[in-house]
Amino acid sequence: MTTSNRPDADLDSLPALPRDDSGPVFKAPWEAQAFAMALELHRRGVFTWREWAGTLAAEIAHAKAQHAWDDGSHYYERWLGALEKLVAQKLVVGEADLSRRVDEWDHAAKATPHGKPIVLQRR
Repeated sequence: MTTSNRPDADLDSLPALPRDDSGPVFKAPWEAQAFAMALELHRRGVFTWREWAGTLAAEIAHAKAQHAWDDGSHYYERWLGALEKLVAQKLVVGEADLSRRVDEWDHAAKATPHGKPIVLQRR
């Protein structure tokens, strides 16, 4: 599966991408959204696929170095970490804005009962 005509956009080059016969597999909506954001930022030229794969591989390696056991269920947490790093490095979103937004999501998630949609409101 290729996301563009550029040779560096091959999803098969991504480390440990959870997939089945039809493509990527997501357990939660946020995983699909993070996946889509990375694809869209790549499509817009914010980063190359090689940069993305390298940043994701570094996130996975860092987790392994920290002895963070992972049976694959934390893959998209690593994906999100890589996405956050690249948008900050590429100045898509300033680090202060990104940090504030992460805090807003964390607060909203903690305030939401299990099974209910998370409502994000800027504080």
